[in-house]
Amino acid sequence: MSKSKVDYTKIDPLKKLAQKQAKTTKNSQVKIVEESYGESAFVWEEENCYRAFVIEGLGTKNLIADQIRGEKSYYDLLAQDTVAMIVNDLITVGAKPQVVNAYFAAGSSDWFTDYKRAKDLTEGFANACKLAGCVWGGGESPALSGIINDQSADLAGAAIGIIQPKVRLTLGNKIQPNDAILLIESSGIHANGISFVRSLGGEFCKKFAGKLLTPTHIYVDLVNNLFEKGIDIHYMVSITGHGFKKLMRANKNFTYLISQIPPVPQIFSLIQQESNASDEQMYGIFNMGAGFAVILPPNQIEKAQKIATENNLKSWNSGSVQKGEKKVVIQPKGITFEGSTLDLR
Repeated sequence: MSKSKVDYTKIDPLKKLAQKQAKTTKNSQVKIVEESYGESAFVWEEENCYRAFVIEGLGTKNLIADQIRGEKSYYDLLAQDTVAMIVNDLITVGAKPQVVNAYFAAGSSDWFTDYKRAKDLTEGFANACKLAGCVWGGGESPALSGIINDQSADLAGAAIGIIQPKVRLTLGNKIQPNDAILLIESSGIHANGISFVRSLGGEFCKKFAGKLLTPTHIYVDLVNNLFEKGIDIHYMVSITGHGFKKLMRANKNFTYLISQIPPVPQIFSLIQQESNASDEQMYGIFNMGAGFAVILPPNQIEKAQKIATENNLKSWNSGSVQKGEKKVVIQPKGITFEGSTLDLR
């Protein structure tokens, strides 16, 4: 069992270098929305709409499924996780997913010969695309011997979406002081913090595999319904890597005060008990029961919560945006994440 954990302080500097170089590239037919650099999806403008593009991956969650493989492969659930990671990022800029392409890379050609796993993976991917209201266009399935372990795979994908009408574009410039922060429930761990969980050992992962493999919620319908019913969305966040730090992803300097946190799902309590992690570590790694966040005018919070309920999702009026230094303050836990702990631009 690998003891490695994801260290974003080592990963994020490359992201910033990539953004710097990306900004040197131009195409006369692509009208770049510069503000989208550093957001969860890249955006460009067309005549009567914007387009958005994103690439995302599952991570290492499939290694837990591989540990307990029996008659059930769990790859249908992992496929939903993979699509969710892609489209949940895409919708944060106001885009409707249109086309998703898959990337299924394995360490050996033999990996692809497991018919049950292949059937579950492809059916699950198609079903997840249907949940997201998009087309599965194609993909790539390389065998990367020597790069990926022979018994393992890297599941990922990319998507393009449309922002239409143009007023749906959501990049953080709309955020205002006193805006409300609406947190939307997660299904559990989703697909982030898995390397941390795997560091706790194989027996822990096997014992709680059922909870760990619960698939990620897809929030596409919720966001579409919010827009369709007139909610003036100022910003959205898919709470994935970096945990609650992600709430301050927008480029503006604001303090995000969290006065109410969702009930913590049992799986996180089990992880914290086993790892002896502090509350600060837990909220800086995991979603802790909140998989998505919507920032909006405070006078629309009740209407937005009603829409969430109609989508069978619990929600919480969890706090507000205030003038001040960029940071996230989780008041019930006495936790403060300074802006320097989320350095993505």
